[in-house]
Amino acid sequence: MRTYSLDDVHATRKRRDSWWTVYLVDPLACRTALLVANRSRITPNELTVLSLVIGLVSALCFALDLLVAGAAAFYLSFMVDCVDGKIARLKGTGTPFGLWLDYVGDRVRVVLCATGLAYGQYALTGDVQFIVLGAGIAVLDLFRYVNAPQMKRVREIIREARAETAELREAARVWNREQAAVVSEPVLMVPLPSLGEADDGEVVDDDDAVEHVVTVSRRRGRNRTFSRRLDRYLARRRVRSHLISGIEFHAAVFVVAPLVGVAALVPVSAVAGVLLLANEIFLVYRMWLFTRRHTVSSRQESRERVLV
Repeated sequence: MRTYSLDDVHATRKRRDSWWTVYLVDPLACRTALLVANRSRITPNELTVLSLVIGLVSALCFALDLLVAGAAAFYLSFMVDCVDGKIARLKGTGTPFGLWLDYVGDRVRVVLCATGLAYGQYALTGDVQFIVLGAGIAVLDLFRYVNAPQMKRVREIIREARAETAELREAARVWNREQAAVVSEPVLMVPLPSLGEADDGEVVDDDDAVEHVVTVSRRRGRNRTFSRRLDRYLARRRVRSHLISGIEFHAAVFVVAPLVGVAALVPVSAVAGVLLLANEIFLVYRMWLFTRRHTVSSRQESRERVLV
């Protein structure tokens, strides 16, 4: 059996990940993955199941008002969940079923822990806000993981349509060149989009259009300089540009808040939920702008491909 090094494990890390994972989970997960890869024959799917079992233990601890133990178990469950992906990439033993199991296991773990947390505090206090808290956590998590693949599919469909349009434009250019070379008299050329063609079909002067594009680009460049520098800074450290995602949300609700104490459960979860929802709204807004810039030729067909 091959012996792996820590550098081999580091090579399996995602190019960019959440800051919680990069700084607070990967250092331990990489060393655990190295130990598992060199000292055992555990498969990634078995690690995923182990992660789910530990997540169930976390939910039981929350239900019994053992908040610190529940937080520790949730962290351990997530760490093992990170290890299974590293082992799969390191040994090349990942499977399509493993992807499904990992995805579903994450959702089950969150729902169980949210239920355990809500039940444990409601049983002690009778305060209905904890029931609302548990329901809100589950709904936000499910929305996040239903919304993400749908947005990805929308972008893929638009890119496919753009590729088809580019092929048609190139074919039109080739046809124009061939006809111009063969026929000596003026040829009816296939119209191509102009820089100065407005959205409503009105044609404006190309020089004005170029000047307008340059002016807008300069303004946007000045406004985006800081954000691009920040993004490059984060990219060098493998950190995603959006600093609040589902992973940070789970960490705040199931690790940070329980460690702080009962009094922090609702406010910390509420703030994390608002930040997560704001991030999702921002991502949807960016997707909307993307769809506005790149119109799909067959809207009805694209809609069916997205929703089915």
